[in-house]
Amino acid sequence: MSSDLYAEALHYHEQPQPGKLAIVVTTPSSNARDLSLAYSPGVAEPVRAIAANPQDVYRYTIKGNLVAVISNGTAILGLGNLGAMASKPVMEGKSLLFKRFADIDSIDVEVDTQDSDEFVRTVQLISGTYGGINLEDIKAPECFEIERRLKELCDIPVFHDDQHGTAIVTLAGVLNALTIQGKAIEDVRLVCLGAGAAAVSCCRLLRLAGMKAENILMLDRQGVIHDQRTDLNPYKQEFAVASEARTLDDAIAGADIFLGLSGPNLLSVAQLQSMAAKPIVFACSNPEPEIAYDLAMSSRDDLIMATGRSDYSNQVNNVLGFPFIFRGALDVRAKEINEEMKLAAAKALSELAQQPVSQEVLDAYGLESLAFGKDYIIPKPMDSRLLITVAGAVARAAVDTGAARAPLPNKYQVNQE
Repeated sequence: MSSDLYAEALHYHEQPQPGKLAIVVTTPSSNARDLSLAYSPGVAEPVRAIAANPQDVYRYTIKGNLVAVISNGTAILGLGNLGAMASKPVMEGKSLLFKRFADIDSIDVEVDTQDSDEFVRTVQLISGTYGGINLEDIKAPECFEIERRLKELCDIPVFHDDQHGTAIVTLAGVLNALTIQGKAIEDVRLVCLGAGAAAVSCCRLLRLAGMKAENILMLDRQGVIHDQRTDLNPYKQEFAVASEARTLDDAIAGADIFLGLSGPNLLSVAQLQSMAAKPIVFACSNPEPEIAYDLAMSSRDDLIMATGRSDYSNQVNNVLGFPFIFRGALDVRAKEINEEMKLAAAKALSELAQQPVSQEVLDAYGLESLAFGKDYIIPKPMDSRLLITVAGAVARAAVDTGAARAPLPNKYQVNQE
């Protein structure tokens, strides 16, 4: 980050008032009558109604449109374990994105503990306040266990976006890249460099979409995760396959897809050139990818490449997922975000990228033209069609799988086949 951008970022977070969020009153409060309805004695009536029928909390409070963004600060962006309070700017930013892209009210909650039991118990006790919980910036492997336990304990959607948001957008892009490259997901071989939360979730969702387990080679710092290793946690063990490959050099030779969720400059030009014809590279380390974009693109002219950066084509950006996934889940009062809902979101993103690009998007990005192809396999975040397209797909999947507790809104029934 340049010194100018550094100073601007600090100024942005401090002015015109500290932070990025504020609470806004939504009902009249200008006279004594208003206050008697907002608080005592009028507030007693919704209290009695909710006590008699707990589901009325959705009628009389903010719960149905409120998401908590919760972290303990153990894996903040690419900065590491800096503690709960240091995570607050990121969590506020997440809440800003919920409001900006899906009109979801969101509040950040920083839980100052690295003890998983304590964290789970804290979130469980406050979960009734919210319509959904977005877990964020929690280190692996604890994040897997924390999410699993909270999903069992809470009757609202619990979603660790570092895992599933990345996976959903990645799957959407991979599906489109495979279409362009003329390859089938059942046939391709993928190498995943990285074995953390995002890597595990990406590979799980890719398998769910049809990729064969034996065609996925995952690597951690010790090399290929194979079935002869004895140092694997349960989440890595899930991806241990029979293979003679031990290094990235071994694994990537002839591979169709490289998925990087690791660190900068870990994929060499020689390794890229050893991949199969018409390769697909998702180098998602931020801010510096596993191989520089310009270097990769100049090394092979048959390559489709995506990164996590906004200044290159095909950005893998979680904002394409979580606001709209929660929007769809909240609109049908879903009790969870299940695998079918995740797949539906990925397929909706994939299909939207294949549609003609609107003038709104071209104007937002200062482009004269943009069309589905090697440089456009993932929709742009400023595409307003994301709201109905992705949220609608998620809501319909929730209804179809029995996760919904409210009927499908009319807005999502338009153009439904």
